[in-house]
Amino acid sequence: MRTISRRLARIGYIIVPLALSAVGIATLLFGVVSLLAIQIAPLVWRDALLTLGGFAALSSGIWQLSGRVMQPINQNTPSPDGELVYGFLQSGKPPQVVVLSGGAGMLVLSSLGGHVSRMTCIVPVQDPVEYYYRAAGLFNFQNVYYVTPAPAPLEVVATLDNGTVADVRHLALNQQIAEHHVARLALRDPAGAVTPLPRLVAETIRDADAIILGPGSLFESVIPNMLIDAFREAVSTSAARKLYICNLMTEPGRTTGFSVADHIREIKRYAGFAPDYVLVNAQRINSDVHRLYAAAHQSPVYLSPEEYEETAVLPGDRDGQRRLVIEGSVVIEADLASSVIQYTATLDNPDQSRAVHVLRHDADKLTATVLELLRRT
Repeated sequence: MRTISRRLARIGYIIVPLALSAVGIATLLFGVVSLLAIQIAPLVWRDALLTLGGFAALSSGIWQLSGRVMQPINQNTPSPDGELVYGFLQSGKPPQVVVLSGGAGMLVLSSLGGHVSRMTCIVPVQDPVEYYYRAAGLFNFQNVYYVTPAPAPLEVVATLDNGTVADVRHLALNQQIAEHHVARLALRDPAGAVTPLPRLVAETIRDADAIILGPGSLFESVIPNMLIDAFREAVSTSAARKLYICNLMTEPGRTTGFSVADHIREIKRYAGFAPDYVLVNAQRINSDVHRLYAAAHQSPVYLSPEEYEETAVLPGDRDGQRRLVIEGSVVIEADLASSVIQYTATLDNPDQSRAVHVLRHDADKLTATVLELLRRT
């Protein structure tokens, strides 16, 4: 039933120009046949007008249809439901995209560069050199660029709910605080908040059609740049669509116990805005993987019924499907992850490794979902 409604929704997207073309053809044929068959003067004018009207309706229908016919962007990039991802712009150049994430997140989204006119990755302010080489030094992706948000690194410190204060980069390494979460994020030197924004960064944010937050650590990769006043102002006032890719799992010592709503609230708290759209993984993990993460004080970040505030129709949804709204953001569930095998050392014997299943954002699924959302909006 879902497949039928989806197909009907696509037909609805082009039904108006098709109907207009059909009316134009019928009127044009009637006018031409009448002109050839009837030579009575008063009726000739009528038939001529019918012919012209039919021609005009047909031309208008074809013109509208040409603007709505969608061509595949990349035959090798499937959408989450197994169908092709179609062009998100029918005319003009593809959009410009800005990504705020860490090195791993930038690599996951790197293939997006082949579908946009420019993808600019703004690395986290606390360690731009590390992130830059982690992301840019591995592969050379099409239309992907990397910039730093400040002339020099700024140290970011986190205060946990138990009062512990530590460099945000070191939280994940301390198992003693795994059951706690960040209560406050700040620059160690408050004067860093007035760091001037490089001209290239300001222009990139200004010209962006979409700003993507994540995938990556909420407090280490997504939020830190927002601690710079000029950066936060540039992003919050940008006309670009803001899209947040929510974490798959909570992070020990950072977001332990966080829900989807908690992630959004932290972005609102530090960035001053709620993302227009939030992508949340809908895939449920098997019990073995769940137990593995639970042992590391991590749990899946899923939507829960008590978080729903209201529903809204997403622009471009021809079937009128209503989406969830949480903290002012439209939340979309999709299959965004894959379970992969990772080899890791055991605590008892560091020289011995074992294979474990871990959950990671899937580059193809995530790129397809982001492209579909950009096409709609």
